[in-house]
Parts: sequence; structure tokens; C-alpha cells
Amino acid sequence: MADLSSLKDLGTSEAATAPVHVRKVDSLGRSYATGKRKNAVARVWLKPGSGKIIVNGKEFAEYFARPVLQMILRQPIVAAARDGQFDIIATVAGGGLSGQAGAVRHGLSKALTYFEPGLRPVLKKGGFLTRDSRVVERKKYGKAKARRSFQFSKR
Repeated sequence: MADLSSLKDLGTSEAATAPVHVRKVDSLGRSYATGKRKNAVARVWLKPGSGKIIVNGKEFAEYFARPVLQMILRQPIVAAARDGQFDIIATVAGGGLSGQAGAVRHGLSKALTYFEPGLRPVLKKGGFLTRDSRVVERKKYGKAKARRSFQFSKR
């Protein structure tokens, strides 16, 4: 590269173009995605239907009894304005209920983008496609918990 005029030739390379998101659907018309949060891992299948949500073989309202967890799970569908248009089947393992709800939400968001790539900007803006990487910090030796020290005593 001798001078700045040769920089304009570098801008036309194929690597500079934005990635094109294509529809990923299996032979049965379903899209599949894996979602993760804390120690929970969710496998989510999405297909056109009546809006039924099944988690580990149970109705989602039965599996996630708390309304907050139900709201977390439904956030991507509501944000994408696709309420009642898809049947969702999820299997989730590991972690607690809060982590599992977050994992299903993450997997559902990814499955929606695979089924309908046009929804990606809406879901990305809502922060549903980002994996929440926060996990519990490990316990250290000489400490009561990860950072908490034992109670100090002068005598």
C-alpha cells in the first residue's frame, strides 16, 4: 500500500459486507435453537400453530408457576408481535427456575430469528438474542462464600 488512494480498493472486498441471515427450518417445518442462562440449557422447537407452549412435557403456566417467569418466557413473542401464531416445545435442564426461564427465552428468540429472519432487528434491539453470561462466582478457600470473610474476633 503506497498511498491513501489504494484504500478505496480495499473497501469493495466481500468480507466488508454484512452477513445475510437465511431461514433455517427442518423437514417438518420447525426451527430449532439452544438457549442458555446461568447453568440452565434449553432446547427449543418452534412451528406454526395455535400458540401452545410446552416446557418439559407440561403447559408453561404449570411449569413456571410464578407470573414473572411466565412474562420473561413470553417477552420475545410479544416483542415480535407473534402472539398465538407459533407452537413452542422446549426441554430445559440444569439450574433453577429463573435460569431455566431465561434459557427458554434465549432459545425462543434464536428460534424466531431462524424461522423468520426479518424479526432479528426487533429482537436484537430488545436484547433477547444476547446470552446473559453472568454465572455464580466460585467459593474461595479461607472464605465463608465467594468473597465473604469469616466474622472477625479480636480474642
